[in-house]
Amino acid sequence: MFNVSCSSSGRPLAGLLALDFSQFLAGPAAAMRLADLGARVIKIERPGQGELCRQLYISNLGIEGDSTLFHSINRNKEGLAADLKNPDDLALVKRLIEKADVMIQNFRPGVMERIGLGYEAVREFNPRLVYGVVTGYGTTGPWAALPGQDLLAQARSGLTWLSGDEGDGPVPMGLSVADLTASAHLVQGILACLVRRGVTGRGGLVEVSLLESILDLQFEVVTTHLNDGGQPPCRSRVRNAHAYLAAPYGIYRTRDRWLALAMGSVPRLGELLDCPALVQYQDPGSWFSQRDEIKAILVGHLATQPVKHWLDRLVPADYWCAEVLSWEALRKEEAYQALDWEQTVTLAGGSEMKTSRCPIRIDGEIYKSPQSAPRVGQHSENIRKEFQPS
Repeated sequence: MFNVSCSSSGRPLAGLLALDFSQFLAGPAAAMRLADLGARVIKIERPGQGELCRQLYISNLGIEGDSTLFHSINRNKEGLAADLKNPDDLALVKRLIEKADVMIQNFRPGVMERIGLGYEAVREFNPRLVYGVVTGYGTTGPWAALPGQDLLAQARSGLTWLSGDEGDGPVPMGLSVADLTASAHLVQGILACLVRRGVTGRGGLVEVSLLESILDLQFEVVTTHLNDGGQPPCRSRVRNAHAYLAAPYGIYRTRDRWLALAMGSVPRLGELLDCPALVQYQDPGSWFSQRDEIKAILVGHLATQPVKHWLDRLVPADYWCAEVLSWEALRKEEAYQALDWEQTVTLAGGSEMKTSRCPIRIDGEIYKSPQSAPRVGQHSENIRKEFQPS
């Protein structure tokens, strides 16, 4: 069996075959995580241009003709170019599905069904298959056919009313948080179905949507909303970091840098910071009702000294705080370096690219995958030979 990752044989998903038909972020990132954990993943793309994410840039930086986004979520996969409208290519793909353990797709509802690769069709010739689907808003309802794009899902989910200060208007998160959360949920569902298959021999259909995943991401605050009479989120006007948490929760400017303060006693904080104005707030209820007033005091007081001065007082007392770091500053920290978080992958054309590694450790082992994302159809010849009709 041809395998692009010679180091995956001892990983927990070694021996499993996953087919990645998906595009953009949520589906490909889920397939990448399966590859990180040892599965053999074949990425199936249309010939020529390949999947659209190859040209979806999150900056003007590209490597060997493809976006860094594409490279960052498609490492350690084999590449097969196949035209699903071509009978011969479709026959090959069906042979692959017959042998596969997992299949992932994120086309709009109905697309795969029209070409005979929907779940009900493929389960007939591979009942052990775990079939994963990502949609924007589910497969039913008035939003089902709308584009499943991250910012649009954030906009519809209520999430944008949690960040920023009161009066700012809706503020989106600066990450593709709907895609990334849906990707993690898809992996969880796939692994659950694989465990069930190990007991019953039966595969299954795993469905996630960007909207449901981003709603689940908000489960703590949504639960409050469902039980407080439907009150809207109330963001702080001063250094808001969480619409539902009391002072001092937030990020504050010191004389030279920035300091994050999490949950904690306001009077105790006043003692540690030598700020008598905070000591008067003895009633924990006031930390909510007078949140902006307390934060305004902190804004003025913390600006008088450098961040190290405050950390030297707060850290020994175990008051929850942290300096706010940039990526440049973080990478210099010994704690970051101890994680061994970065890896270098070698692209098909010989270029090297730094990226992150799998965040999961199993039995103490760090999983890195030095093989890069494939070129369009890079492994087609080998795969066609391997899966030719017997």
